[in-house]
This record gives sequence, C-alpha cells and structure tokens, in this order.
Amino acid sequence: MPINDPSTEFEIDLLPNGLRVVTVEMPHLHSAEMVCYVGVGSRHEKEENAGISHFLEHLLFRGTEDFDCGEKLEQAFEGIGGSVNASVDAETTCFFSRFHPDFLDKVVFLFSSLLLRPLFLDVEIERRIILEEALEDVNERGEIICTDQLIAGLCWPDHPLSLPTIGSRESLTAIRREDLVAHHAAFFIPDNSLVVVAGRVRRREVLTAMAGHFGEWKGSGAPVTPVPFAPKVGSAHSAWVHDNDSQVEVEIAFRLAGRREVPTASLKILRRLLAGGMASRLMRKLREELGLIYGVEGNLVLFADSGLFSFNLAVAPEKMVETLRETLAVLERICAEPVSEEELARAVRGMLFDLEFSRDLTEEMAGRYGWGMMVGSLKTIEDERRELLAETPASLLETAARFLRRENLRSAVVGPFRDGDRLLFEKIMSNFRSIRVG
Repeated sequence: MPINDPSTEFEIDLLPNGLRVVTVEMPHLHSAEMVCYVGVGSRHEKEENAGISHFLEHLLFRGTEDFDCGEKLEQAFEGIGGSVNASVDAETTCFFSRFHPDFLDKVVFLFSSLLLRPLFLDVEIERRIILEEALEDVNERGEIICTDQLIAGLCWPDHPLSLPTIGSRESLTAIRREDLVAHHAAFFIPDNSLVVVAGRVRRREVLTAMAGHFGEWKGSGAPVTPVPFAPKVGSAHSAWVHDNDSQVEVEIAFRLAGRREVPTASLKILRRLLAGGMASRLMRKLREELGLIYGVEGNLVLFADSGLFSFNLAVAPEKMVETLRETLAVLERICAEPVSEEELARAVRGMLFDLEFSRDLTEEMAGRYGWGMMVGSLKTIEDERRELLAETPASLLETAARFLRRENLRSAVVGPFRDGDRLLFEKIMSNFRSIRVG
C-alpha cells in the first residue's frame, strides 16, 4: 500500500521554556485540530485526593483572566469552528478542539488562556456536578457497578492505577480550592506539557503562534513521579455486584506488562481477530452461531508499567455461564493453535486500511504523534505498518500463549446474576488453559 515519506509525517520543536510543539501538516484537509497534553492523571494521585486531576480539568472551563465565565470561553471557540473539550486518564490530561485553519493564532491564544490563566471560579458548583457524574458508576447502595473500575481494583490493588479517575465522594468532598490551585501549579508547567497541531497548517506559522502565546509560560521542575506497579500476591481474581437490570455485564481481562515490554502489534491483531467486528472469532461463535449475545467489545490499554487486554459483553442471566465457557474456549484455542495465514492477512489488511484512513483524520494524527510523544511511545504510521506486516501465525501464537494466562486473568460481573451460577463461573475461570483444546 502506498505511503508517504515517514520523515514528513510530523515535526517536533522545543520552545526555550521547555514546551514541546508537534506539527502535523495535512494540506489536503479543510480543518485543523489543536490538542494540549499535560503529564498528570489519576495515577499521580492518592486515595485522599483521588479525582483532583479530573476536578481541575472541569474547573479550567469555568473562566480565565481573558474570559470571565465559561460561556464566553466556549463562544470564543465556537467562533473559530471549534468546540473545546477535555479528558483525563491515568497518565495524562488532554484538552482538544477542532478549528478553522484561518484562525490558527486565535486558537493558540484561546488554549493559552484556558491552561495558563484560569480563575478557579465556582468550585462548589463544579463539585456538585462531578458528584452527580460519579453517581453513574454506583448503585443505590453505593456499590461500584462500573466493570472497568472493578477490574482496575482487581488488577492493581492498593495502587493509584486502581483509583477511579473521577474520585470518590469522600475525596471529592475533601478537595479545596487551594488544593486545585497547587495541583495546577505543580503539573501545568511547560516541561510537563506538549501541544500538537494537525491539519491544514504550516509549521512556521504554528511556531510563531506558539511562541507568541505560550513563550512566556513559566514553571519548571519535577512533578510527582508515579508509584511503580508491582503485582500483589494473593489478590482477588473476581468481583461480583448484584444490580437491577435485564442483563449481566461481564468483563474478563488479562493483566499485561507495560507498553515497552509487550508486542503491541501482536496484541492489536489478536484483539481484531477476537473482537474486531462481525467476522471476529468471538462474534462468530457467541452471536452468529450460538445467539448468546448481541455484541462483544475488545480493549487494549497500555500504561508505562502495566496494561490490560479485556473483553466486555452483556448477557441474559440464564446464559451467563454458557457464554463464559464458550468465550474462554475461543481464547484457549487461539493460545493453542496458530491462526491461518489467510485469517492473519485479512486482519492485517484491514488494519493497514485503517492506518491509511487515519491520514484524513486530524484527531487521529494529533493523537498518534502528540500522545505517543507525551508518553514515550511514538510510532509513525510507517513504523506501525512495518510491525503489522512482520507478524506471523507463530508470533501471534507466542504472544497469546505468553500473555493470556490463567494467573493474569480477572473478571467482573455486575447485574442480576443467579447466585448459584457464581461457583460455576469461577470454576470455569480457574480451569482456563488447564484442559486440552479439542
């Protein structure tokens, strides 16, 4: 498949104050995207201040020295074709907006106002909003019903990676305005941040705008170093929460090593083979052949020192045990028998198409080169293309057998499950890969 010269995919510059600026020129487009990454997330927090990064992200939209309320800031972004938003994960906080390329200088100014000059207004209002948001993940008894959060607690017990990004009612109630100001001062500094602009822009013009609006940004130092993860012996392997619903939400997950220690291309291909659409193995077996489920979602999450390979599905209570048995049988087979050359080629071909399609998506290119550089995991499209084409049935088999192991397996079950099925479910889990695949 034709590709562009990878040396022209992006440019990286360093401002005198330590801020990294990535430019991805996409002259064939009619739009552009600006994304600002800050190296702070939930794994930089403790139980007593869990959720402070997410709280701060919300609060920055409440007003700045240039826009005395959030409405005026949002209207300013809308005036250049954008709609600013943000997200927080375990390792980073990300602010992003599309904009019309003719307003490059204006969007850089707006982001500088948002990140550098917040007023920290309406703390109590925002606290109430976040507390309402947090209720989405608990039931009327206050029990966590988000399977992702339950899995995090099983995989990383007593570690910041197990903390909910949104925090807890106790931690959110305890966070004060001065805590938010201090968190901002500690982490929102140039050498802990990166800005990427992708789309119909020119590097020279991006650098001029960045120097004009971010060049005087002060602050330096070493933010809190995340606590490294070490597996805890004897930790629980399953979590069960009764909840009122028509279906049971099931998540099964395999804990992985960090992103520099795992064969990312192999895992991505395995995810596609197992849960990457109607032709994937789990969808064919569970839906098309057995009619047990409507859909299954596969996820691959990689942090610096750990990760997850997981599958989420919803199933009727009476079908839960059979669905688990069939799911694990599919996983056992991919750990025991090499995939065919044809199946591998079909998966890789689709992934190569996706790589090519990403050249038309500013958010995809900004994420690839911005997030990738921010967390030290940068791969060009050509890098990823080479890695995918290098995979073989033997390498996939080795990856599956190495990482999809019983000791790494965790499960979370939420919903109206039948108590009598719990023992059967856990017995099936404990027997994963202990029997011969027929």
